[in-house]
Amino acid sequence: MQAIKNVAIIGAGAMGAYFAAQFYDSPDFSTVLIAKGERLQRLKKDGLLVNGKSYFIPAISPAEAEESADLIIVGLKHHHMADALQGLGKLVGENTTFVSVMNGLESEEYIGSLYGMDKVLYAISLGIDAVREGNQVVYTKAGVHHFGELYNPTITPKVRRVQEAFDKAHIAYKTPEDMKRMLWWKFMINVGTNQASAVMRAPYAVLQTNPDAQALMEALMREVVSLAQANQVNLTEEDLKNWYPVLNQLSPQGKTSMLQDVEAGRKTEVELFGCKVVKLGEQCGINTPVNRVVSQIIRVLERELS
Repeated sequence: MQAIKNVAIIGAGAMGAYFAAQFYDSPDFSTVLIAKGERLQRLKKDGLLVNGKSYFIPAISPAEAEESADLIIVGLKHHHMADALQGLGKLVGENTTFVSVMNGLESEEYIGSLYGMDKVLYAISLGIDAVREGNQVVYTKAGVHHFGELYNPTITPKVRRVQEAFDKAHIAYKTPEDMKRMLWWKFMINVGTNQASAVMRAPYAVLQTNPDAQALMEALMREVVSLAQANQVNLTEEDLKNWYPVLNQLSPQGKTSMLQDVEAGRKTEVELFGCKVVKLGEQCGINTPVNRVVSQIIRVLERELS
């Protein structure tokens, strides 16, 4: 397979803007933003401001694509996924690879159902503290981005090709042997950290230092651990403790994506977090009372603050 040259970014929020800026700043790539409707017009008009640097990255609709992308980075919110990922035919060629840095457990399978699982790698991002306000994104920690096949006893050519592209774009990455476990670990983190921060209106400083805030976060996470074990995924109590070294490196003033959404009156990803835990619990016969209550609170906040 030839080296990655053409890169397309779908989703220009906190995560998508970070990746777009990294690839656009590298002379090894031709980078475009993919959007539709009003979002496309805003990107063309206002561009992006990432850590104080202005970017006017070419923005096109999927129908305007003149050639396929070698790499498509997907950084959408869950509720935008179905609409944004339809109609990408002109961008998807024989050698296209999708890397989704979306939250949750579902995006890779959804992309695969549209364009083939052979074109998809699994991915999570850890430790990036990007905050978005309008077209401005600020971060102090770029994090480490884990990706690969579902299991990686050896590195496949598809994975190696993306690793080489990340190296050129100066994006820190790891390829874990058990990517399925990493997906569930990140799911556990999001369920606990995003939801606890949203209901308490708490920046990372509160979760880093306040025992009561940590107790709520961990109670949400423990229900995910129980579900993971029921699904033969190797998560344990020790994994809760392993989150704190990452959490404590984040900017104390930083905020989770869900807290940012609540404060901005935007739709949150509660269906992807607490509601998903409740649904999985019902399927497995496992009680998930903490996630049930917290997800109900977040849904109230969505309606009352929007």
